[in-house]
Amino acid sequence: MANIVFNVAKGRVREFYDRVKNNDPATARLVLIPIETSGLETDAALIDSDTLAEVLDGATNEQTTMGRKFLTDSDLAASAQDDANDRLDLALPTVTWTGATGNAISKVVVAYDPNSSADSAIIPLTMFDAAFTPDGSDIVLTGATFFRAT
Repeated sequence: MANIVFNVAKGRVREFYDRVKNNDPATARLVLIPIETSGLETDAALIDSDTLAEVLDGATNEQTTMGRKFLTDSDLAASAQDDANDRLDLALPTVTWTGATGNAISKVVVAYDPNSSADSAIIPLTMFDAAFTPDGSDIVLTGATFFRAT
């Protein structure tokens, strides 16, 4: 498996990132959703999902014990293209799940939530590999690029 950009978000990830950063609307946020290893469908099956509800409506399961993480404008750096390398990288800040327990995870979905929305209105942006087996210790995702456009 690999990292993917959901088809619905191709060409729009920076737009949604900037909407959160610019408080447009003020309730906009990015959501990080840990995905369980057990039942995980293939990237090819998930990439066509247009909403978070569609990502989770098959065998793929959210790891709910760890819970979702929400990022708002103050958590994000301003986006800026890298003219020297002819690309755009968007990075997440360091995120910690304190005392994480529950089932093993293999992926994390990054999604755009405009207004504390139901899963049917949350737009999945990217999904990346993140293999962890929670054992009560902290799980830390060190701030890194979650999206690159070249």
